[in-house]
Amino acid sequence: MKLRIGTRGSRLSVTQTESVVKDLKSQFPDIQFEVSVIKTTGDKILNDPLLKIKEKGIFEKEINKAVINGEVDFAVHSMKDIPVDLDQYIRLVAVPKRVSPHDVLLSNSCLKLSQLPKGTIIGTGSPRRTAQIHKVRPDIKVETIRGNVETRVEKLNKGEYDAIIVAEAGLLRLGLSDKIVERLSLEDFTPSAGQGAIAIVARADNKRVIDVLENTNHPASTAEVLAEKAFVQKIGGGCKVPMGAVAKARNTSISLLATILSPDGSAKIQSSKVGDINAPKDLGILVANDILSGAGEKILNSWRKFYE
Repeated sequence: MKLRIGTRGSRLSVTQTESVVKDLKSQFPDIQFEVSVIKTTGDKILNDPLLKIKEKGIFEKEINKAVINGEVDFAVHSMKDIPVDLDQYIRLVAVPKRVSPHDVLLSNSCLKLSQLPKGTIIGTGSPRRTAQIHKVRPDIKVETIRGNVETRVEKLNKGEYDAIIVAEAGLLRLGLSDKIVERLSLEDFTPSAGQGAIAIVARADNKRVIDVLENTNHPASTAEVLAEKAFVQKIGGGCKVPMGAVAKARNTSISLLATILSPDGSAKIQSSKVGDINAPKDLGILVANDILSGAGEKILNSWRKFYE
């Protein structure tokens, strides 16, 4: 049996795919694996800020299309790149054990966020992180940065930015954790839904492949990302609006912390609740409704005006 895998060409994407292949080979030594690198819209548009790109799923659409067309048997993605409304022919089959969901700060001065001087330039391509920085340090300047993890670290090293904020998971997987100056709190920097997790998807009707891939699934990690994604789906807005959600599964329960902010970070609403690990989507919807029942709708309106 031979299985073809679709993935992006960044070193992080390839590294994540290799970790999945290693796990599968340990369980199915007779299966051969062939990795196919597929260029996505997000890989082709390198200079424009993400806010200016109108399409959804810019880092996964072409890869999932290859899965649907049978060009590859399954695909490996960063979970945070997966839209909440997957194509009906695609199924999220497995979520391997998640690593850290935290954001981290890297700075040339080796100073923590609270210690950085007024006017420091921090690079990020994320509207969420931009709003979060403005909330905790309104005296700091935020500038757009694009590129994969290594490119961003290189730009920092060249002095194009004084500091950058990235996902800890990417640094861990690439062996770059020594660059971290500070792990940022989940309360101040609630991460993107699914951050730190890997998504393995296949055609919804491909039982032969699904039966193999399900062996890589980590139930607790799956429950966490399902709760987070359910929150995002209920709130609406996708990755271009400042919101974060992070769940933690423990035994039979699961907790979810979620945050939404106005684009400039001046307004912030946060909610945290605990639910049944067997009903993670219900928890996500519960937290979303709690936020929307407060001043959430006002912040939603500020998003709409900002992105018109």
